[in-house]
Amino acid sequence: MAHATNYPVRVEGELGPVTRWMWLVKWILAIPHWIVLFFLRIAFAILTVIAFFAILITARYPRSIFTFNVGVLRWRWRVNFYTYWALGTDRYPPFTLAEVDDYPAKFSVDYPERLSRGLVLIKWWLLVIPHLIVIGFFTGIAVWTTRDGEAGWVWKSEDMPAVWTDDYGKYVAVPGLIFVLVAFAAIALLFAGRYPRGIFDFVLGMNRWLLRVLAYRSLMTDRYPPFRMEPGGRDPGRPARPTTPPAEGGDEGGDEMPVSGGGTA
Repeated sequence: MAHATNYPVRVEGELGPVTRWMWLVKWILAIPHWIVLFFLRIAFAILTVIAFFAILITARYPRSIFTFNVGVLRWRWRVNFYTYWALGTDRYPPFTLAEVDDYPAKFSVDYPERLSRGLVLIKWWLLVIPHLIVIGFFTGIAVWTTRDGEAGWVWKSEDMPAVWTDDYGKYVAVPGLIFVLVAFAAIALLFAGRYPRGIFDFVLGMNRWLLRVLAYRSLMTDRYPPFRMEPGGRDPGRPARPTTPPAEGGDEGGDEMPVSGGGTA
Protein backbone atom coordinates (compact mmCIF):
# COMPACT_ATOMS: atom_id res chain seq x y z
CA MET A 1 0.00 0.00 0.00
CA ALA A 2 1.62 3.19 -1.14
CA HIS A 3 0.58 5.41 1.72
CA ALA A 4 0.55 2.87 4.56
CA THR A 5 1.56 4.38 7.87
CA ASN A 6 3.44 2.30 10.41
CA TYR A 7 2.13 4.46 13.23
CA PRO A 8 2.29 3.12 16.82
CA VAL A 9 -1.42 3.87 17.44
CA ARG A 10 -3.63 1.39 15.58
CA VAL A 11 -7.39 1.72 15.21
CA GLU A 12 -9.42 -0.96 13.46
CA GLY A 13 -13.05 -1.84 12.91
CA GLU A 14 -14.62 -4.64 10.90
CA LEU A 15 -18.05 -3.94 9.48
CA GLY A 16 -20.29 -6.90 10.19
CA PRO A 17 -23.93 -7.75 9.57
CA VAL A 18 -26.13 -5.15 11.28
CA THR A 19 -29.89 -5.10 11.66
CA ARG A 20 -32.18 -2.44 10.28
CA TRP A 21 -33.53 -1.33 13.61
CA MET A 22 -30.92 -2.00 16.31
CA TRP A 23 -29.38 1.48 16.03
CA LEU A 24 -32.69 2.94 17.24
CA VAL A 25 -32.18 1.47 20.73
CA LYS A 26 -28.41 1.44 21.11
CA TRP A 27 -28.53 4.69 23.10
CA ILE A 28 -30.41 2.72 25.78
CA LEU A 29 -28.30 -0.42 25.53
CA ALA A 30 -25.06 1.56 25.87
CA ILE A 31 -26.04 3.32 29.12
CA PRO A 32 -24.18 0.82 31.38
CA HIS A 33 -21.01 1.37 29.34
CA TRP A 34 -21.37 5.16 29.44
CA ILE A 35 -21.70 5.04 33.23
CA VAL A 36 -18.53 2.96 33.54
CA LEU A 37 -16.70 5.18 31.05
CA PHE A 38 -17.59 8.27 33.07
CA PHE A 39 -15.54 6.96 35.99
CA LEU A 40 -12.84 5.50 33.76
CA ARG A 41 -12.30 8.90 32.15
CA ILE A 42 -11.84 10.52 35.55
CA ALA A 43 -9.19 7.91 36.38
CA PHE A 44 -7.67 8.38 32.92
CA ALA A 45 -7.30 12.14 33.45
CA ILE A 46 -5.73 11.75 36.89
CA LEU A 47 -3.30 9.06 35.74
CA THR A 48 -2.31 11.09 32.68
CA VAL A 49 -1.26 13.94 34.98
CA ILE A 50 0.80 11.47 37.00
CA ALA A 51 2.33 10.13 33.78
CA PHE A 52 3.17 13.71 32.73
CA PHE A 53 5.39 14.23 35.78
CA ALA A 54 6.85 10.73 35.51
CA ILE A 55 7.91 11.43 31.90
CA LEU A 56 9.26 14.84 32.88
CA ILE A 57 11.46 13.25 35.57
CA THR A 58 12.31 9.81 34.18
CA ALA A 59 11.55 10.08 30.42
CA ARG A 60 9.37 6.99 30.81
CA TYR A 61 5.62 6.44 30.85
CA PRO A 62 4.89 4.10 33.80
CA ARG A 63 3.92 0.84 32.16
CA SER A 64 1.03 0.02 34.50
CA ILE A 65 -0.53 3.44 33.91
CA PHE A 66 0.10 3.09 30.17
CA THR A 67 -1.66 -0.27 30.06
CA PHE A 68 -4.65 1.08 31.99
CA ASN A 69 -4.98 4.23 29.88
CA VAL A 70 -4.72 2.32 26.61
CA GLY A 71 -7.44 0.05 27.96
CA VAL A 72 -9.69 3.04 28.63
CA LEU A 73 -9.26 4.31 25.07
CA ARG A 74 -9.85 0.77 23.79
CA TRP A 75 -13.10 0.51 25.81
CA ARG A 76 -14.17 3.90 24.53
CA TRP A 77 -13.49 2.92 20.91
CA ARG A 78 -15.47 -0.32 21.20
CA VAL A 79 -18.48 1.55 22.59
CA ASN A 80 -18.16 4.28 19.95
CA PHE A 81 -17.91 1.67 17.20
CA TYR A 82 -21.06 -0.02 18.51
CA THR A 83 -22.98 3.24 18.91
CA TYR A 84 -23.31 6.45 16.96
CA TRP A 85 -19.68 7.10 16.06
CA ALA A 86 -19.72 4.23 13.56
CA LEU A 87 -22.69 1.82 13.99
CA GLY A 88 -20.27 -0.81 12.74
CA THR A 89 -21.55 -3.80 14.70
CA ASP A 90 -24.53 -5.09 16.66
CA ARG A 91 -22.30 -7.16 18.95
CA TYR A 92 -22.49 -5.76 22.45
CA PRO A 93 -19.12 -4.41 23.65
CA PRO A 94 -17.37 -6.42 26.38
CA PHE A 95 -16.83 -4.92 29.83
CA THR A 96 -13.05 -5.14 29.88
CA LEU A 97 -9.96 -3.00 29.36
CA ALA A 98 -8.18 -5.86 27.62
CA GLU A 99 -8.17 -6.57 23.91
CA VAL A 100 -10.81 -9.09 22.83
CA ASP A 101 -9.52 -10.89 19.77
CA ASP A 102 -12.87 -11.73 18.21
CA TYR A 103 -14.50 -8.34 18.76
CA PRO A 104 -14.66 -6.33 15.51
CA ALA A 105 -13.31 -3.06 17.00
CA LYS A 106 -9.66 -3.04 18.08
CA PHE A 107 -7.31 -0.43 19.50
CA SER A 108 -3.65 -0.73 20.46
CA VAL A 109 -0.64 1.46 21.14
CA ASP A 110 2.99 0.33 21.10
CA TYR A 111 4.64 0.98 24.46
CA PRO A 112 7.40 3.63 24.14
CA GLU A 113 10.58 2.73 26.00
CA ARG A 114 11.56 6.40 26.29
CA LEU A 115 9.78 9.70 25.72
CA SER A 116 11.10 13.23 25.29
CA ARG A 117 11.06 15.39 28.42
CA GLY A 118 10.83 18.49 26.25
CA LEU A 119 7.96 17.35 24.05
CA VAL A 120 5.81 16.43 27.02
CA LEU A 121 5.60 20.13 27.86
CA ILE A 122 4.16 21.24 24.53
CA LYS A 123 2.81 18.37 22.44
CA TRP A 124 -0.51 17.97 24.26
CA TRP A 125 -1.63 21.58 23.78
CA LEU A 126 0.56 23.40 21.23
CA LEU A 127 1.76 20.89 18.65
CA VAL A 128 -1.70 19.37 18.21
CA ILE A 129 -3.42 22.64 17.25
CA PRO A 130 -3.41 21.91 13.48
CA HIS A 131 -4.94 18.49 14.17
CA LEU A 132 -7.54 19.93 16.55
CA ILE A 133 -8.74 22.30 13.84
CA VAL A 134 -9.27 19.40 11.44
CA ILE A 135 -10.88 16.95 13.84
CA GLY A 136 -13.18 19.70 15.07
CA PHE A 137 -14.95 19.35 11.73
CA PHE A 138 -15.23 15.61 12.40
CA THR A 139 -16.64 15.89 15.92
CA GLY A 140 -18.59 19.15 15.66
CA ILE A 141 -18.67 22.35 17.68
CA ALA A 142 -20.75 23.83 20.48
CA VAL A 143 -22.13 27.35 19.99
CA TRP A 144 -22.61 29.33 23.21
CA THR A 145 -24.51 32.47 24.12
CA THR A 146 -24.39 34.37 27.41
CA ARG A 147 -27.15 36.20 29.20
CA ASP A 148 -25.45 39.44 28.15
CA GLY A 149 -25.80 38.57 24.47
CA GLU A 150 -22.20 37.51 23.83
CA ALA A 151 -21.61 34.49 21.61
CA GLY A 152 -18.85 32.16 20.52
CA TRP A 153 -18.03 28.52 19.97
CA VAL A 154 -15.86 25.71 21.33
CA TRP A 155 -14.87 22.32 19.98
CA LYS A 156 -17.38 19.62 20.90
CA SER A 157 -16.34 16.49 22.75
CA GLU A 158 -18.17 13.20 22.32
CA ASP A 159 -19.78 13.30 25.76
CA MET A 160 -21.34 16.75 25.38
CA PRO A 161 -25.16 16.77 25.30
CA ALA A 162 -27.05 18.39 22.44
CA VAL A 163 -28.15 21.35 24.58
CA TRP A 164 -27.04 22.39 28.06
CA THR A 165 -26.73 25.44 30.27
CA ASP A 166 -24.43 26.52 33.07
CA ASP A 167 -23.74 29.68 35.04
CA TYR A 168 -22.05 31.19 32.00
CA GLY A 169 -24.76 30.70 29.40
CA LYS A 170 -26.41 28.27 26.99
CA TYR A 171 -24.65 25.81 24.69
CA VAL A 172 -26.04 24.17 21.56
CA ALA A 173 -24.10 21.37 19.87
CA VAL A 174 -23.63 21.47 16.10
CA PRO A 175 -22.99 17.96 14.74
CA GLY A 176 -19.76 17.16 12.96
CA LEU A 177 -19.10 15.16 9.81
CA ILE A 178 -18.92 11.83 11.66
CA PHE A 179 -22.43 12.25 13.04
CA VAL A 180 -23.81 13.39 9.68
CA LEU A 181 -22.38 10.42 7.78
CA VAL A 182 -23.43 7.92 10.46
CA ALA A 183 -26.93 9.40 10.30
CA PHE A 184 -26.96 8.78 6.53
CA ALA A 185 -25.80 5.21 7.16
CA ALA A 186 -28.56 4.69 9.75
CA ILE A 187 -31.20 5.88 7.28
CA ALA A 188 -29.75 3.60 4.61
CA LEU A 189 -29.93 0.69 7.04
CA LEU A 190 -33.51 1.43 7.99
CA PHE A 191 -34.90 1.85 4.49
CA ALA A 192 -32.51 0.06 2.15
CA GLY A 193 -31.12 -2.58 4.48
CA ARG A 194 -27.50 -1.75 3.63
CA TYR A 195 -24.61 0.13 5.21
CA PRO A 196 -22.77 1.92 2.36
CA ARG A 197 -19.17 0.73 2.41
CA GLY A 198 -17.80 4.09 1.29
CA ILE A 199 -19.43 5.85 4.24
CA PHE A 200 -18.12 3.22 6.66
CA ASP A 201 -14.56 3.51 5.38
CA PHE A 202 -14.61 7.30 5.63
CA VAL A 203 -16.13 7.22 9.13
CA LEU A 204 -13.40 4.81 10.24
CA GLY A 205 -10.76 7.10 8.78
CA MET A 206 -12.07 10.04 10.80
CA ASN A 207 -12.23 7.98 13.99
CA ARG A 208 -8.70 6.72 13.35
CA TRP A 209 -7.43 10.29 12.95
CA LEU A 210 -9.25 11.34 16.13
CA LEU A 211 -7.91 8.49 18.26
CA ARG A 212 -4.34 8.91 17.02
CA VAL A 213 -4.44 12.55 18.07
CA LEU A 214 -6.04 11.65 21.41
CA ALA A 215 -3.29 9.11 22.14
CA TYR A 216 -0.64 11.69 21.19
CA ARG A 217 -2.24 14.32 23.44
CA SER A 218 -2.37 11.74 26.21
CA LEU A 219 1.45 11.46 26.00
CA MET A 220 1.45 7.85 24.78
CA THR A 221 3.81 8.49 21.87
CA ASP A 222 6.22 11.14 20.59
CA ARG A 223 5.47 10.24 16.95
CA TYR A 224 3.48 13.09 15.44
CA PRO A 225 0.15 11.82 14.05
CA PRO A 226 -0.04 11.59 10.24
CA PHE A 227 -1.78 14.65 8.86
CA ARG A 228 -3.96 12.83 6.35
CA MET A 229 -7.08 10.73 6.05
CA GLU A 230 -6.47 6.97 6.06
CA PRO A 231 -9.91 5.42 5.54
CA GLY A 232 -10.94 1.80 5.85
CA GLY A 233 -11.58 -0.60 8.68
CA ARG A 234 -8.11 -2.13 8.66
CA ASP A 235 -5.32 0.03 10.01
CA PRO A 236 -2.87 0.79 7.17
CA GLY A 237 0.06 -0.05 9.44
CA ARG A 238 -1.04 -3.66 9.78
CA PRO A 239 0.44 -6.35 7.53
CA ALA A 240 -1.99 -7.42 4.84
CA ARG A 241 -4.06 -10.49 5.60
CA PRO A 242 -3.67 -13.49 3.31
CA THR A 243 -6.24 -13.28 0.56
CA THR A 244 -8.63 -16.17 0.03
CA PRO A 245 -10.61 -16.86 -3.12
CA PRO A 246 -14.36 -16.31 -2.90
CA ALA A 247 -16.54 -19.33 -2.32
CA GLU A 248 -17.81 -21.04 -5.45
CA GLY A 249 -20.73 -19.07 -6.79
CA GLY A 250 -20.10 -16.34 -4.22
CA ASP A 251 -19.68 -12.64 -4.61
CA GLU A 252 -16.16 -11.27 -4.78
CA GLY A 253 -17.13 -8.18 -2.86
CA GLY A 254 -19.38 -5.18 -3.10
CA ASP A 255 -19.73 -1.62 -2.04
CA GLU A 256 -22.23 -2.19 0.75
CA MET A 257 -22.80 -4.46 3.72
CA PRO A 258 -26.22 -6.13 3.88
CA VAL A 259 -28.08 -6.18 7.14
CA SER A 260 -28.60 -9.24 9.26
CA GLY A 261 -32.01 -10.76 9.29
CA GLY A 262 -31.98 -10.48 13.06
CA GLY A 263 -32.99 -14.09 13.58
CA THR A 264 -31.09 -17.11 14.83
CA ALA A 265 -29.29 -19.42 12.52
